[in-house]
Amino acid sequence: MHLKTTKLEALFWSIALPGFGQYLNGHLFKGTVFIFLEILINCFSHFNQVIMYSFLGEIEKATVVAEYQWLMFYPCVYMFAMYDAYKHASGDTPALSFLPFAFGAYFVTVGLMYSPVFNLNGHYLGPVWLPMISLVPGLIAGFLIRAFLIKRTK
Repeated sequence: MHLKTTKLEALFWSIALPGFGQYLNGHLFKGTVFIFLEILINCFSHFNQVIMYSFLGEIEKATVVAEYQWLMFYPCVYMFAMYDAYKHASGDTPALSFLPFAFGAYFVTVGLMYSPVFNLNGHYLGPVWLPMISLVPGLIAGFLIRAFLIKRTK
């Protein structure tokens, strides 16, 4: 017996690796495309090295090794894969639920663009930490705009 994937389950598997949520939802071709894009962007942006240097506190090395032209594709692919898995999992999809995902992608991309120059008390956050921190205001903006639009249409 095949149980339908819940929205939360699909979302968390997509956070683990874009494409996994699509596999759980039975969208094998789309899942394969997302996994391929994840690997392609990851390899050409040197993202694993960037993550490793960032976690080790070697932000300057992370900034030098990052291929920003490739890395800037990552937030949109990642957030869209999460939204797609969420949208197609079982259960009703709330109105305008794409907004937090879209604004999260925008803010992470802006955080990535400013990561080589933005510093906090003389410390650079680099291409991992500033984009991750930027996700929070992006999600908040998306949820607030969603709530405003829903309230306005009622």
